[in-house]
Amino acid sequence: MDYFDRYAQLRDGNTIGVAPFAEIAKSNSDIYVTYEKGKTRLDLLSYQYYGSSDYAWLIMEANAKYGSLEYRIPDKAELRIPYPLSQALTEFNHSLNNAKKYNK
Repeated sequence: MDYFDRYAQLRDGNTIGVAPFAEIAKSNSDIYVTYEKGKTRLDLLSYQYYGSSDYAWLIMEANAKYGSLEYRIPDKAELRIPYPLSQALTEFNHSLNNAKKYNK
C-alpha cells in the first residue's frame, strides 16, 4: 500500500488544523491482541498486520479508551487492530469528513 497521509484533510496551505477524534467502526474482521507491557509495540503490530510500521497511530486511534500515548496502555489490555487496512483507512477518512462537517 502507498503512503497514507492522515493529515491531508486537515491541511490548509502551509498549516495543519487540529485533528478531531476519528472513530473507526468495529468490524468482524478486526484482530484482537493482548498488550504485554515491555514486549508489545504498536509499530511492530502495525508491521505484522499491515506490512508497514507506519500505522501504529491507527491502532492507537482504534483504542482511544487508552488515550493517545502508547506507554499509558495497561499491561494485559485487549487491543483492537482494525482490519483490513484499506477498510480501516476508509473508516478513518469517513469519520474525519463527518467531524469536519459538524465543526464548521
